[in-house]
Amino acid sequence: MPIIKSAKKRMRQDIRRRADNRQRRSTLRTAIRRLREAIEAGDTAAVKTRWSETQGLLDRTARLGIIHPNAAARTKSRLARRIQKLS
Repeated sequence: MPIIKSAKKRMRQDIRRRADNRQRRSTLRTAIRRLREAIEAGDTAAVKTRWSETQGLLDRTARLGIIHPNAAARTKSRLARRIQKLS
């Protein structure tokens, strides 16, 4: 446990940020899973809405540093190819 006041504050911030990052990563993974399920089901209306939501979440998490920007781009690319095959 930290003794110095600034180290205590840093620890509180880290705990808060870790919780926020875990929540955002979990939300992203759920959105990706739901999009994949919609693609497999062939539900084009659901795919359209889920795709825009997932794309925004991927960009946002990459911008915030929760996932690597290249990982976000790679995931979007793979999902877009699966959506194109559906059409």
